[in-house]
Amino acid sequence: MKTPNIAKEDVLNAFQYRHATKEFDATKKISEEDINFILKTANLSPSSFGFEPWHFIVVQDQELRELLKPVAWGAPLKLDTASHFVLGLSMKASMVKHDTDYIMHMMKEVKQLPEDVIEMYSKFYREFQERDFKLDSDKKLFDWSSKQTYIALGNMMTAAALTGIDSCPIEGFHIEQTEALLRDKFGVDTDKYGISFMTAFGYRKAEPEFPKSRRALEDIVTWK
Repeated sequence: MKTPNIAKEDVLNAFQYRHATKEFDATKKISEEDINFILKTANLSPSSFGFEPWHFIVVQDQELRELLKPVAWGAPLKLDTASHFVLGLSMKASMVKHDTDYIMHMMKEVKQLPEDVIEMYSKFYREFQERDFKLDSDKKLFDWSSKQTYIALGNMMTAAALTGIDSCPIEGFHIEQTEALLRDKFGVDTDKYGISFMTAFGYRKAEPEFPKSRRALEDIVTWK
């Protein structure tokens, strides 16, 4: 594994270049290599306790994209023009509560932790949920999962920008209607997964109408 040596100005240029693309050039498609690269950055993203409480559906079927339009008011133009359209799902309480089969699977099969470490890790994780963060409801547990899934979203959009690919994160959708659609038409077990966001990837049709504007760095950072 090599130590990264990416020029800082190239990284900042990618952040300046990135914008929430409202309409993509429908004639331009992201290569399989590039979209897999973007998805791999989600796969390598950090998550609390390393439990990866996410799943991503890449919606390329045009009929399924059409079904999303009525429940996602912020997505129709992106659904028509984006090269790739991704649904970011997060795990619900039945998957991420401290005593679930999934959590034990992650520790045993994925992380391959020894039994004594599993016992210690399980204790820490339970105390984290019950005492530290007070994740004492299904809603709180899902929101916690969503926080982790958004880390992967940020990394995917940054990775895309670094390679000249545009993106747009989308929260303009009706959660209950979208989850009903995911259950009925996408085969998603909505007792296990809920929708956190949608994301479109592709190539911009036009340059942004307005320059990027942000508050000054000193307004958002305090040094003590």
